[in-house]
Amino acid sequence: MSIMGVFQIAGSAMTAQSMRLNVVASNLANVDSATSSTGQPYKARQVVFQATPVNGLNGPAQGVRVSQIVEDPSPPRMLYAPDNPLADEKGYVQMPNVSVVEEMANMISASRSYQTNADMMNTAKTLMLRTLALGQ
Repeated sequence: MSIMGVFQIAGSAMTAQSMRLNVVASNLANVDSATSSTGQPYKARQVVFQATPVNGLNGPAQGVRVSQIVEDPSPPRMLYAPDNPLADEKGYVQMPNVSVVEEMANMISASRSYQTNADMMNTAKTLMLRTLALGQ
């Protein structure tokens, strides 16, 4: 693997983590949305990563990409609010199945992964510059 493969691998990971952060932001933005555009409660979404070969690289080194975004199949939270117009006959309103704690942990993990890949790219760049400076 050439040093340029490091940039491709880190770039693919940064793109995937960026998409993960967007999904987390969407989940957090809809944590209290009783209805979505479909009329049903919002369902939390999660990204699914897949290893993928990087262009021009042979061998075991692979990048990552988001293969799909899936909805969380867990049941909605039930909130007792008998005065809410969306309440059922028992007085419960179906709320999104988003866990704020899980989403915050997911966000921290994604941002740390993003930062680690950015640091790796900077380290590779520094190594390349120092290698070029050896000949001067």
